[in-house]
Amino acid sequence: MNGEYVLEVENLRVELAHAPIDIVDGISFRIRRGEVLGLVGESGSGKTTVGLALLGHQRRGARVAGGVVRIDGENVLTKSAAQLRSLRGRVGAYVPQDPSVALNPALRIGLQLEETLAAHGYSARDALNPALRIGTQLEETIAKRADGSSASQRRTRIAEMMEEVLLPKDRDFLKRYPHQLSGGQQQRVALAMAFGLRPKVVVLDEPTTALDVTTQAHVLDTVRDLCKTHGVAALYVSHDLAVIAAVADHVGVMYAGRLVEVGPREQVFRAAAHPYTRRLAQAIPDIAGRYKIIGIPGRAPSPGHRPQGCFFAPRCELADEQTEQEFPPVTNLTESHYVRCWHADEVLASSARDRLRREIVGQTPESGEALLSVRHLVAYYAAHKVLHDVSIDVHPRQCVALVGESGSGKTTLARCVAGLHRDFSGDVLLRDKALARSARARDSQDRREIQYIFQSPYSSLNPRKTVGQIIGQPLRLFFDANRREAERRAGEALERVSLSRSYVDRYPDQLSGGERQRVAIARALASEPSVLVCDEVTSALDVSVQAAIVELLAQLQYEENLGLLFVTHNLALIRTIAQEVAVMSEGRIVEFGEVDTVLDSPQADYTKKLLSDTPSLEPAPATATA
Repeated sequence: MNGEYVLEVENLRVELAHAPIDIVDGISFRIRRGEVLGLVGESGSGKTTVGLALLGHQRRGARVAGGVVRIDGENVLTKSAAQLRSLRGRVGAYVPQDPSVALNPALRIGLQLEETLAAHGYSARDALNPALRIGTQLEETIAKRADGSSASQRRTRIAEMMEEVLLPKDRDFLKRYPHQLSGGQQQRVALAMAFGLRPKVVVLDEPTTALDVTTQAHVLDTVRDLCKTHGVAALYVSHDLAVIAAVADHVGVMYAGRLVEVGPREQVFRAAAHPYTRRLAQAIPDIAGRYKIIGIPGRAPSPGHRPQGCFFAPRCELADEQTEQEFPPVTNLTESHYVRCWHADEVLASSARDRLRREIVGQTPESGEALLSVRHLVAYYAAHKVLHDVSIDVHPRQCVALVGESGSGKTTLARCVAGLHRDFSGDVLLRDKALARSARARDSQDRREIQYIFQSPYSSLNPRKTVGQIIGQPLRLFFDANRREAERRAGEALERVSLSRSYVDRYPDQLSGGERQRVAIARALASEPSVLVCDEVTSALDVSVQAAIVELLAQLQYEENLGLLFVTHNLALIRTIAQEVAVMSEGRIVEFGEVDTVLDSPQADYTKKLLSDTPSLEPAPATATA
């Protein structure tokens, strides 16, 4: 592969538009042709800000205050607005986290792909001219944009684009609207649009976060293949180190607007030199189930509230007087591996030690009455059958995980249990008592005993109400609590999820994602339920926050004598919380059993495929053959 650096970033600084307060500062890295640099860190660390700056774009309220971004030797940040419009797509492209942001819901897929080509005056003879520098290509593109190119050339290129992302190129598929595609298909179309003009640089902003592991694996394969085949330098933004391990050649770790460690993938993951990198790795569940996942206490400081010395010092076990007074300089460990840490040598020495071994969670009860039972459940959406004769049991202090690809029926089953989907036959029983299909038709006691925690902590809380009002609502509904009693019990519920009583007066927008999810859990616990239905409750969270939430749920499972139905597409995660797992495919349970047995010795081919597609920092255990 050509060793030429296509993208070079030097001392990039982005500030708030109204004040000289940095969002990111001192950002420097380089990416060669055909390579992928993974940029990792918690939400708010500045990853997306850096990615957008590579294309000369800033979010509202931000401005580039210094630094250089060179693509093919030319500084993007000095280009005019017209040149930047031509650069975006043709020289640099962006793939957002949510493909619905990139795709127009009112236009057919084929038309959107053609518009992408036509907007940049695409023609087959100049899709990529390696002999011309960016400035020359931009001038030529602007000059001939009005002339466009032939429709036949664009149609030929669209067919090639669809083949590259392994999607059908027939007319019927291209005539579909975005809502007629699966999430994985939508993201592949977004990739086709990004790579269609053969750009030199592509920024991918968490493009697989909302995808199941199988679809995620296909998208990651596509990204790797396109970068290698076409010599594209890619920046892959993610908070998931396991995903980065599967796709990146080099890794940059960001914390509070600074790059604290950069190096080759293997060196960063196997010999982390910064304590934050090491703690991130400890928060990742490994598919082999050997290690305990550990969250990172505290929160990263926001712009304008960062400490004087090392920004990680308030959360670091190695902090001392020097770390609290001086920000660490760059220390070069090798030619391609550097770190900003006063204690890099000590961290390197401890990184080689084993992570804490995982404690085996409680085993499935051998006997006793089931808390929740589902019997021969068949569910429909209109005339379409989505669940086929599904039966499961959940006992007190037991967690049953539902795993599978998107569309496998996991959430539909969970919604049937909670009474949120009523078009089904079969039985949902609570302590052998048959429940009405609809939550509205169930009595107050039944509704109280089964509580649902939704996937997104951002949309499940009313932004117009305080935390105290949010948690107090079920108290008033189920227990007829007065205002003073509701406030007292809301404070107790917050303390049960490791939040202070002072949070009762805050609004959701004043909380982090992890804090919002804890409030959602506290609201569910306020009802004193017997069953918690957790629908992908960690998928929108950083891995460090995910670890803390899973630790919390596992603790509550035993302290509150709860039964948990835990819906997820993350197989590595379920070892830390579940005792039994049901693997679902096309509305059927294809494998069921104790978690360690199913994951260590899967019998169904579908389960083996899910395991092979699950990214992990550690190698997966060898699976038994059927």
